[in-house]
Amino acid sequence: MKAEVFILPVAVAAALTGLFFLLRGLTLRVLHGWAQRTDTQLDDLLLRSLRSPSLYWCVALGLYGGVQFSQLPERYAAYVNKAIYVLLLVSVTVVAAQLVSRLFHYWVAKVAMPLPTTGLTQALLKGVVLMVGGLMILHALGVSITPLLTALGVGGLAVALALQDTLANLFAGIHILLERSIRVGDFVRLEGGQEGYVVDIGWRTTKVRMLPNNIVVIPNSKLAQSVLTNYYLPEPRMSLLIPISVSYGSDPEHVERVLIDETLKAAQEVPGLLKEPAPFVRFIPGFGESSLDFTLICQVKEFVDQYLAQHELRKRIFKRFQAEGIEIPFPHRTVYLREEKDWQRKD
Repeated sequence: MKAEVFILPVAVAAALTGLFFLLRGLTLRVLHGWAQRTDTQLDDLLLRSLRSPSLYWCVALGLYGGVQFSQLPERYAAYVNKAIYVLLLVSVTVVAAQLVSRLFHYWVAKVAMPLPTTGLTQALLKGVVLMVGGLMILHALGVSITPLLTALGVGGLAVALALQDTLANLFAGIHILLERSIRVGDFVRLEGGQEGYVVDIGWRTTKVRMLPNNIVVIPNSKLAQSVLTNYYLPEPRMSLLIPISVSYGSDPEHVERVLIDETLKAAQEVPGLLKEPAPFVRFIPGFGESSLDFTLICQVKEFVDQYLAQHELRKRIFKRFQAEGIEIPFPHRTVYLREEKDWQRKD
């Protein structure tokens, strides 16, 4: 007799779960076909976010239907229904947090808004959604929110004192994001001499990938207080200064024409070396001890392009100087020796 009591609820729960699985499969198939015919990616993001959680929703709804046909006492049935409801709220909250983060990232990339899509911004968005979902879950459990908020306000001071370093890094990260002095993708040089690309600005640390492909992790509070150079502000393009020395027998105007001509030719072939703004030469520092010293000034697309540009320009200029008969002098000194007379020598 007792086994017969559970047959109907289990059968109803299994039948409803199977029915919901069938409806889920048909719905996702229809939505997938519709999403492929549209140009926007919003529907694709929504489908990816709902595909896995919808499995648990089908099971939860099937269990809920089975409970309705069971002979459990009303008190225990209410507990089971409330547990199922809370689990659904938790699942929906997690899905909403992930979906909001993905939609924010998509929206910023779509409209090209000057907003950072870093780990900190995504964590803040998820935190807000999870907090709202948590309050809804507490309300569903019958917990009064007002006393809880009051207790949190009173205990907030103790938590702030205990988490001074964590909160300092969090607010420093928010300050960095709002000020936009450092952005993800920028090439920066730190106060300690390390330089690289900013990979992520998190809630506690900022990660910088150096050129040897190593990651430097800096606490946000330290980064906010340090002096650094951002090679992407106000724009990635930067000037490249190459010192060049020739012998005193060279014609300065001829040297200037050769340098500009070789730079313009190289700009058409060397990646990252720009033809505009036009390169130019300055007779600076000027007269050296054994050479005429010039400075070739040209533009590169970004900081790391200077290495290949200098490599190619120096080779081309050296070959062109040999062809034009322009000498690159070696430093030399003339030493005069004076022979001492016998009467000048000391005993």
